[in-house]
Amino acid sequence: MSTAPTPDTQSPALHVADRHDLIRVVGARENNLKDINLEIPKRRLTVFTGVSGSGKSSLVFATIAAESQRMINETYSAFVQGFMPSLARPDVDILEGLTTAIIVDQERMGANPRSTVGTATDANAMLRILFSRLGQPYIGSPTAFAFNVPTRKASGVMSTEKGGRVERNVVRDVVYQGGMCPRCEGLGSVTDFDLSALYDDSKSLNEGALTIPGYSMDGWFGRIFGGSGFFDMDRPIGKFTKKQLHDLLYKEPTKIKVEGINLTYEGLIPKIQKSMLAKDPEAMQPHIRAFVERAVTFTTCPECDGTRLSKEARSSKINGKNIADVCALQISDLAGWVRDLDEPSVAPLLTGLQHLLDSFAEIGLGYLSLDRPAGTLSGGEAQRAKMIRHLGSSLTDVTYVFDEPTIGLHPHDIERMNRLLLQLRDKGNTVLVVEHKPETISIADHVVDLGPGAGTGGGEVVFEGSVDGLRGSDTTTGRHFDDRATLKESVRTSPAAMEVRGAATHNLKDVDVDIPLGVLCVLTGVAGSGKSSMVQGSIAGRDGVVVIDQGAIRGSRRSNPATYTGLLEPIRKAFAKANGVKPALFSANSEGACPACNGAGVIYTELGVMATVESSCEECQGKRFLASVLDFTLGGRNIAEVLAMPVTEAAGFFESAEAAVPAAHKILTRLSDVGLGYISLGQPLTTLSGGERQRLKLATQMAERGSIYVLDEPTTGLHLADVEQLLGLLDRLVDSGKSVIVIEHHQAVMAHADWIIDLGPGAGHDGGRIVFEGTPADLVTARSTLTGQHLAAYVSA
Repeated sequence: MSTAPTPDTQSPALHVADRHDLIRVVGARENNLKDINLEIPKRRLTVFTGVSGSGKSSLVFATIAAESQRMINETYSAFVQGFMPSLARPDVDILEGLTTAIIVDQERMGANPRSTVGTATDANAMLRILFSRLGQPYIGSPTAFAFNVPTRKASGVMSTEKGGRVERNVVRDVVYQGGMCPRCEGLGSVTDFDLSALYDDSKSLNEGALTIPGYSMDGWFGRIFGGSGFFDMDRPIGKFTKKQLHDLLYKEPTKIKVEGINLTYEGLIPKIQKSMLAKDPEAMQPHIRAFVERAVTFTTCPECDGTRLSKEARSSKINGKNIADVCALQISDLAGWVRDLDEPSVAPLLTGLQHLLDSFAEIGLGYLSLDRPAGTLSGGEAQRAKMIRHLGSSLTDVTYVFDEPTIGLHPHDIERMNRLLLQLRDKGNTVLVVEHKPETISIADHVVDLGPGAGTGGGEVVFEGSVDGLRGSDTTTGRHFDDRATLKESVRTSPAAMEVRGAATHNLKDVDVDIPLGVLCVLTGVAGSGKSSMVQGSIAGRDGVVVIDQGAIRGSRRSNPATYTGLLEPIRKAFAKANGVKPALFSANSEGACPACNGAGVIYTELGVMATVESSCEECQGKRFLASVLDFTLGGRNIAEVLAMPVTEAAGFFESAEAAVPAAHKILTRLSDVGLGYISLGQPLTTLSGGERQRLKLATQMAERGSIYVLDEPTTGLHLADVEQLLGLLDRLVDSGKSVIVIEHHQAVMAHADWIIDLGPGAGHDGGRIVFEGTPADLVTARSTLTGQHLAAYVSA
């Protein structure tokens, strides 16, 4: 008789492999971190919070994620590493328990005008295969539907190597079919140049007739133009013959020899098209962008009607639609079109495409279309688009790192984002989130609060534990965690209004609205409801309107708050006047630069495939200036000491009698107003956090003369405590006689408004209408819209 085995009542001992359940950080000193020691639980959702500039990004991105990526790169051969960016080891003593890090940040999706939502997410690649298999009439392989591939024709002898012998075939007019529109070269728009913006025809080239940025006759351009022999450099352009003018403007690249050197001459217009128009306008330097806007007119290509595709690519259809038609559909509608296709021969492709399109809807981007240029997506939209490829991933035990994933999201959309973060965690992944919004902090398993202040006043872990523990803590975040703005007892009344009539940009449906002036007016609504479309299409460009958007500040290590805001100019002039020397001496990018480091303050040593080593310049001790320049003082301080001052100290210094510079003091006051009193004037822009850069931009653009300020989500990157300061700034602007229009999702800003305009009710073609206009109190009382319901819950919480 057999007996059943006795069950083991004792729990098995923990396997040694299951003990690695923590990421351990010891002695982190990157940027402003002060020897931080920390243990982060794996396979949990950990939120990092703290005031802007407290060191969150330094810990999560510059330390944990950076070291994970560096160690993965080191697994490749030295040959492969030579083609990869070299990453230095973060300044940390010990990092243990790291897993593969996948970073989903707020960086825009690239500034290439050929990039669209479809090309950036692989949806276009799948559609091209689908049309090459099912499209009627059949026109060729998937490249026949690619707007970035031109059609090529070839004739001649074609050689093929087979088994050691060479076969030669004569081919005539072989066509390699591409999908690029030949007229616009796949850009969807054609350019027309205003020639009067390129040159002054009353002057000769030697007299400086060209008005194109960078085209000076003192350098190589002068030698190339003069040595070409195509025209007389001393003759006014207005007196050129037709051939001479054609050669100046349109000549194809031609080899020439100048002073024994082989060079290439090319007409102005093709050269401008290659050097300037091949970039997205957002990525251009401000003076180049101003020139392009002045000199170039972009119109929809008449041949492809803006679809970017050739006639042949547009002729092939599935169920009556060509590839341009389906790319123009709202993604939620395109998902329905794909679902209706029943073709077993491409079943795996349809399944993959269906999942990708459903992921767009799941993440709240179903209102986009695949032909939307990638450069036009906001930072929040770009971040969510990057998330799509991870939603259906089979990978587990991966560390996902998110940088404020709720940026640009309506409170209704934040709930959906929270579910996605929890989904990633529940699949067995470690999720690290840098975040300020209490709605997302509250779903965390573990919270790390950095502070207590920003910049040099931060860089310490002031709290780690549960959300309830954070609520009871005495940290800045803990004290403000349950802050709820109350509705104002009385609102300002508007003396006048800006009329918007028949607004139809993007998804707006002939909207008529009066926007009150002289008050704080908030435009709100779910993501994709048409807020930015209304501003860009109907408000921006009017007289007196200054638009401050979310565009990221671009700057190198040489850029700093003093150079970006224009503060350095009056400071240099004051130093020059006080010492009787040239202002150029007081610029680290000009004559006053230390010759050893060229004014960078650091020396970079390239070590091939190893990380580049950065060390402080021994000649200038990192001060960036010549020793002789540092002998000149203003108010007892030299230029290096002034640039090392925090904003608040510098504001007092330039107000004092011995160093009074009113122009500098005015700029410094604006920087203090936006809460940047702690940053130093010479701090490299590359070391500023996202929230600090946003406020630096706000302080700079507030100087522009205008009576109406339009701000696009000014709370981006701001801590709960910083939002109060922003509201005070907005009030001061209105009280000084300005009109302020804010696109915003933050309930504290909505509650503080004098007037709210709510767009919706949904996103894409389900939005584009005014669903409410009135005071915040009326919106809360009515609760007729999603915004009203969330605002009511917020102020009564």
